[in-house]
Parts: sequence; C-alpha cells; structure tokens
Amino acid sequence: MSDALTSKPPLRVLALAGGVGGAKLAAGLSHLLNDRLTVLVNTGDDFEHVGLHVSPDVDTVMYTLGGIANPQTGWGIAGETWEFFTQLQTLGGPAWFMLGDRDLATHVLRTERLRRGETLTTITADLCKALGIRSSVLPMTDDRVRTRVHSGDRMLDFQHYFVREKCAVPVSRLTFDGVGQARFNAALHDLEQGDGPLAVIICPSNPYLSIDPILLLPGLRDWLMRVPAVRLAVSPIVGGEAIKGPAAKIMRELKVDPSAEGVARHYSGLVDGFVFDTVDRHLAGSIAALDMEVSTTQTIMRDADGRVALARDCIAFAERLLARVEV
Repeated sequence: MSDALTSKPPLRVLALAGGVGGAKLAAGLSHLLNDRLTVLVNTGDDFEHVGLHVSPDVDTVMYTLGGIANPQTGWGIAGETWEFFTQLQTLGGPAWFMLGDRDLATHVLRTERLRRGETLTTITADLCKALGIRSSVLPMTDDRVRTRVHSGDRMLDFQHYFVREKCAVPVSRLTFDGVGQARFNAALHDLEQGDGPLAVIICPSNPYLSIDPILLLPGLRDWLMRVPAVRLAVSPIVGGEAIKGPAAKIMRELKVDPSAEGVARHYSGLVDGFVFDTVDRHLAGSIAALDMEVSTTQTIMRDADGRVALARDCIAFAERLLARVEV
C-alpha cells in the first residue's frame, strides 16, 4: 500500500493568544504549520486613541508573524520612528500611548474601513495578506468587548491601567464590557470541517487579561469542548514569576497562587494537557492530579529558534495526546 494511502492528514492547530508571549509561540507554530494554523486573538484590549481604532493584541500577533515586530519590546514595528506623536505632544495632544509612524498606517487604514462598515475579521485578513502571513489571524469577535480593571472603587480602561499606570495599581477584579452580548468569530466553525486532526493550544498569554476575554464569549467554551480536538495550555509563569507582563502580580492580587500550578487550576476542566517549564518540574504531580497530562520543556522563548523549539514540543505533545484519546 502506498504512503499516500496510509499517511494521515497533518495536524491543524487553533491557538488562543494575546500579548507578546502568545504572539511568540504563535510565530513558532506558524513557522512549522503555515496555513494549518489559526490564531484566535484577544480584542478586549482594543480601544480608541486620537480618533483611531487600535487593536494591540491583534497587531502584536500580526507584526510578529509578519516578521516585522520590534525584537526589543516584542510589540510595535522594528526600526520605528515617532515623529507624529512627538509633534502631537508639542501641540498639547495625548502622548501617554505612543503610536509609531509606520504603525499609524495600520490604525488609519483599519479605522477608515471600520467606518465604512467592514468587519475587523475581514480587515485583519487583508492586512495579514499584505504582510505575507499564511496563517489565519482571527479577532476573537467582531463585536465590541472592552477589558476594565477594578482597583477597589476605581475602574480603569485596560490601556490606562497597562500603559498610563504601568500596572502599578492593585487589581481587585476584572470585568469585560460587552462580552455577554458578543458573538465569537464565526470563522471558527470552518475548523470543524477541515481535513486533519485538530489541536487547541492556549498560548503562554496572561490567563486573566488575554485568555479569559476569549473564553468568556458566549458559547465559545462549549464549542471548544464539543469540537473534535485535543486541548492543551502553556504556562506563562516560570518559577513563580511571569516571563513578561503583570500575570504573576495580578494572580497574587486576586489571591491566586502565582505558579504553573495556579495557571493549570485556572484551565482545569478545559484542557487535556499542560505544558510548563522544566524549572517547575516539581509541580508535575500536583498538576497531573488536576486530570491533565503534563509535559515539561524550555518555555522561555529568547529568540526565533526558541519559539520554534517550543512550538515543536507543543505539537509533539498534542500528537501524543491524539494517539491516546479518540477525538
């Protein structure tokens, strides 16, 4: 019998992502999978600034997959200039959230097309095509969802907390305006009919700020549990600290153990497998007790090779899980 008749269709992956860590793993997966990767991206961070619609997480994923992200920050565009906002500040305009000159082209084009009634999904697809991205990048929804950070009686828009306040204020709770009425991206249903096994990978993004807005979309968690797939998550916490961003700080403020185990508990009941760093291998038993398979590896992605290596480990883990369960 020929190999063509006996070989299985290649793995497809749906990655849930937001922020720099999520974008890095998505880039590694994209390198290996090309058009067999779909990235569902948080849009709770979206906001309007100087009349423009800004989608920070979508753009971070898009620029990273497109190979133009700033390697020092992980966000924005490499080799950026800041003449527009420097002049805006001179004129007394709001410069607490800086947009680079090349980055502005994305926001101007997106805003103009949204005003014409086009969807964020369509616009993002066209921008990705222009950047030569073969993987599919999907906003989690085309409806308006906005993350709010509560600090006692004070409520902050997410970007005010994240950028203006530099995450300094304590977090007492998080809410997501509009999430109860939003519809998850309908393009996900295409994955149900695709050729080849499917794995869902929750990237090492902030579970509370980047992934919860996605999972709280009505019907999405049920869809993830219903679709024939294996599901795994990658911890953004290594040795009790976040690789990047305020995840560990927020977990402590919400009275959650800031550890790989704490992240695993957050995803308990949703994922079949959990990937975490070898430095936390001593937690393997307690994480496995949450009824999930475990895999330890190097999860800190210091360069492009590190992104691909982690992506390869995640794919291999997903394939092992697929071999054990009937999906």
